[in-house]
Amino acid sequence: MVNQSKPTVAIFGGSFDPPHKGHQQIVEKAIEILDIDKLLVVPAYLNPFKISSLALASTRLAWCHTLFSKQDKVQVEDYEIKQGKSITTSETVKHFNMTYHVKYLIIGSDNLSTLSQWHEFEWLNKHITWVIITRDGYDLELDDLQNWKVLNLDVAISSTHIRDNKDVYHVDDKIKASVKDTLEGNNK
Repeated sequence: MVNQSKPTVAIFGGSFDPPHKGHQQIVEKAIEILDIDKLLVVPAYLNPFKISSLALASTRLAWCHTLFSKQDKVQVEDYEIKQGKSITTSETVKHFNMTYHVKYLIIGSDNLSTLSQWHEFEWLNKHITWVIITRDGYDLELDDLQNWKVLNLDVAISSTHIRDNKDVYHVDDKIKASVKDTLEGNNK
């Protein structure tokens, strides 16, 4: 019997409400730096720490497919959206571990202050390597992490800024019109 190892992957999850050029830079840098066979982009149905999203889950998934599906080594996954409810990161990692070796979990440094509150944080901390994306204004609080890498990007944009200011400057042209319609309430 031949022992075939599972492909090694990184998971980049998030609301992607909307996805922006910073997310695209993260994907490009992760593929360049991490020793992986594939990067899984996993839009959340609903972030466990949020009560709503601006765009519908199906719209956010379509945006992610438009931006990421044609890139080598990138696969957009609808696992969390198909569940139709908020899914914890540990549940997502366990799901994808059935098919892949989930080695990395990509998060922004803005998540570090609440990371220990994540469901099954200790399990995650034992089983994955955290890939921390630097963000302006957020310290690198790494004391609680067992294995980690830092990707210095300091992208000065966030989906929150785009939503709050209805500013689509940092949104890729491929989805800009759709995002603008959503921000204006014409299309969720």
